[in-house]
Amino acid sequence: MADSGLARFDAVLAVARCGSFRAAAGELGMSTTALSHAVARLEQQLGVRLFNRTTRSVALTEAGRAFIEQIGPAVRMIDEAMQGARAHQDVPSGTLRINAFASAAREIMAPLILAYVRHYPQVHIDLVTEGRLVDIVAAGFDLGIRRVDFVPSDMIALRLGGARRHAVVATPRYFADHPAPRVPADLVHHDCIRIRLPNGELYRWHFEKDGQAEQIEVSGPVTLDESSLARIAVLEGMGIGYFMESDVASDLASGHLVRVLEAWTPTLPPLCLYYPDRRNPPAAFRTFIEFARNFAASAAG
Repeated sequence: MADSGLARFDAVLAVARCGSFRAAAGELGMSTTALSHAVARLEQQLGVRLFNRTTRSVALTEAGRAFIEQIGPAVRMIDEAMQGARAHQDVPSGTLRINAFASAAREIMAPLILAYVRHYPQVHIDLVTEGRLVDIVAAGFDLGIRRVDFVPSDMIALRLGGARRHAVVATPRYFADHPAPRVPADLVHHDCIRIRLPNGELYRWHFEKDGQAEQIEVSGPVTLDESSLARIAVLEGMGIGYFMESDVASDLASGHLVRVLEAWTPTLPPLCLYYPDRRNPPAAFRTFIEFARNFAASAAG
């Protein structure tokens, strides 16, 4: 980040928005130390403290709150003007910030994100995955990727492919030693890999057949909070796992994993790329939307 007045304003707004110097530094692509110095220099220039800092929290002072309320609209206008200028770039460049559920990011990482970066190498993609829903505008993201039923109504949404499914799987060796479950209730007699949600709660496995829905609280030898770790545990024969179908498609095709309860895992709503309406979007944003539309058309075909 250049050491300019506008850069310092961006620094203050990012800290106020994120509530943390560390998170704001990550958003701006700079070190926490550099960000802290930028804010301190602006406070010194103004002669007032903008933030009350402790080892655990950062909060705006009364002067800081009044300051960002005044500069916020002006900085946004400058940003829009800069975006309007970038819209006329011959070669897309800059950074696109995208927020997504981890499972959604895994599904579109290779065919969309990496394919786009190969096509437009001067664009940097900053992809943030988290298990909670966020306001992408307030959090400083350009785009979001979620299930269609989670997309806010005031956003423009672009479907990325068709319906998706969960898959209940284990190794052939596990099922050689344990009878395969015929209905979801049979899972209580099996070792299952439990998943902990970002809010700390244990995830209940969801099933549905002929209009009958069930949620099963499984038990097993390990509890994990990341799907790729659960896949390792299942492949090592520790028990049965519950995944997005796309996460284990290659394992099923190779025969390393076997699927059960398939009739109880109905289709799920498709993924969507979503974003707010923007005037004069930069070339990177515009070309990414075009690229995503082509990806969606090819996936549908």
